Amino acid sequence: MIEASVSRRYARALFSLAVEEGKHERVGEELEAVAQAIRASGEARTVLENPGYTPAQRHALADVLAKSLSLSPLVANFLRFLVDRHRLAEIPAIARSFAEMVDEKVGRVRAMVTSAKPLSEEELRRVREVLSQATRRGIVLEARADPQIVGGLIAQVGAKEFDGSLRTQLERMKRELKSGGF
Repeated sequence: MIEASVSRRYARALFSLAVEEGKHERVGEELEAVAQAIRASGEARTVLENPGYTPAQRHALADVLAKSLSLSPLVANFLRFLVDRHRLAEIPAIARSFAEMVDEKVGRVRAMVTSAKPLSEEELRRVREVLSQATRRGIVLEARADPQIVGGLIAQVGAKEFDGSLRTQLERMKRELKSGGF
């Protein structure tokens, strides 16, 4: 919990600078690219997580990331600042917090929809429209398939979950039949 709070503070500081420059969406994309690069590289994760590496080696990693990802000076300097504060390993959490701030600023919300089988582009478009109308916000939709839900959909929008899965409906009927409440 403390780590999340610290990550939000760093994200908030960078966010205020990015908003001043009018580049908050671009900075968010760059932070996510850094987080993905670190997740994809076992070597980078080792440099971040192993206390045996020196700050100079971590600065070198930050510089390599900045160059290879063509990061803006703001994000490149932020990475070096995180190295100085021994917080570079928190970049994934900082990127998530930053993305939430950007979403709030531009009036969008992230949603995850789970279905028994992959949805077509048309089905995803319709789900996005319905969720957008329900929330009165733009929706960034991520989809996944889980055959265990049998049918229907489960939509997670922010902290709210809308469960219209067949599995849940069957479980509800089973409980009602057992309790004799039919």
